[in-house]
Amino acid sequence: MAKREREELKPDDGLQSKLIEVNRITKTTKGGRNMRFAALIVVGDGKGRIGMGTGKAAEVPEAIKKAELKAKRNMIKIAQADNTITHKTVGKFGKATVLMMPAPEGTGIIAGTTVRSVVELAGIKDITTKCYGSRNPINAVKAVFDGLTSLRTPEQVAALRGKTVEEILG
Repeated sequence: MAKREREELKPDDGLQSKLIEVNRITKTTKGGRNMRFAALIVVGDGKGRIGMGTGKAAEVPEAIKKAELKAKRNMIKIAQADNTITHKTVGKFGKATVLMMPAPEGTGIIAGTTVRSVVELAGIKDITTKCYGSRNPINAVKAVFDGLTSLRTPEQVAALRGKTVEEILG
């Protein structure tokens, strides 16, 4: 069985992937310029599991394949409440800061292209976001991941504080 046939027969894992950015990297050496490519991919199942990966290679398809494998390996689970996030949060990475706020049902995703891609793949349908500082796609995605990993459900907060969920929610 050829390699291509094996790839087609792989079971569908329910993951969607989105290419965020491809950068061309040039290294100048004694022999001339050495061209390579770096790809940034976000993978998600639409149910609260997302992953991010970067890959570098001499050709774009190879870089994308490497990035997708890394993204699938580095998947995390985020806390959600219905179709939005559980509470307001701020994610930071480098100079990039992303403010994420829960929104009422029907609001939709109010976000820039980079943040929108991550939030859609996570399965969040109603959210308001704002990027501050650097809008570099790599730093923005890492800031979003920082913010999403800091989310807690009311049950988790109640367990940490030794209270009931009703006391936490008021």
